[in-house]
Amino acid sequence: MASVAVPEHRVGKRWAAEKLGHFIDAEAFGRFVGAYLRGMEELPAVISSVDVDTRLGIVRAYRFGSASGTPLVLLPGRNASTPMWSANLASLIPRRTVYTLDLLGEAGMSVQHKAIGGAADQADWLEDALDGLELDRVHMLGLSIGGWNAVNHAVRYPNRLASLTLLDPAMTFAPVTWKMIVVSLGSIIPGMPQWIRNRLLSWISGGVPVDESIPEAALISSGMRDFAMYLPTPRPFDDEQLRGLRVPVLAVIAGRSIVHRPERAAARARKLLPHARVEMWSDASHALNGEFPERISDLTHQFLDDIDEGARGVRSS
Repeated sequence: MASVAVPEHRVGKRWAAEKLGHFIDAEAFGRFVGAYLRGMEELPAVISSVDVDTRLGIVRAYRFGSASGTPLVLLPGRNASTPMWSANLASLIPRRTVYTLDLLGEAGMSVQHKAIGGAADQADWLEDALDGLELDRVHMLGLSIGGWNAVNHAVRYPNRLASLTLLDPAMTFAPVTWKMIVVSLGSIIPGMPQWIRNRLLSWISGGVPVDESIPEAALISSGMRDFAMYLPTPRPFDDEQLRGLRVPVLAVIAGRSIVHRPERAAARARKLLPHARVEMWSDASHALNGEFPERISDLTHQFLDDIDEGARGVRSS
């Protein structure tokens, strides 16, 4: 794997006054960078890495693979960033070029420069990043809060997207549960013992034991402990916004998710997106990307191939 550039980041509590995401101190930043670099070592070869200038900050993007056709952009879950895709990239990149982005305002190699005030700002920086990458048309796949970001972008910039694939998207079809609120609080309370953070991560992952010997767990744990985030609280999309989506949608709801009530999320998705493909995986937790990478890859490729084939048919007619 090519070396990963580490940017000059926001470090220290002084950035709180400007409501900019930052690492709490130099030790925290070093701990996160170590976890990030270890996680990147688990990924396939990076074809290119670029820092894209947007109106709200610099967004780190990586390109994997060189397949032809409409590329796929991956948006990670909270506190996760690019290394969280270690289980998924190997089976995605043989058939299409994949770009991963570190979400602006969250722990990662993207660096926030201005306060993010609401959902419109969230969509704007993502649109700027895609524009800067010269990606005129993309498929977008988001996990958890990445799914929320994908839909939020589609609501405001529909012409950029060829499709949406949503893996147990948070705050998209249903509000979060009290269990997820507990997890969120545990991620921001200072001095939280590490064993409790590990227990919270295990709770999200369907009860699987979690410790920092797992690169992805070390990365997310460091993001929870070491990064102060100043992002607006995402809100579920209203009925009009979801009905107004004009791109093909694949939504996979994890039946053992604690993020929302799975049955409620799936029912609302089917009601408001009657032409979408909505699946409930009863055996999946919110960490489904690591639990079922091949299943996700097979389903995603089938979904995207059908869309691309349909688009070629329209162009040739």
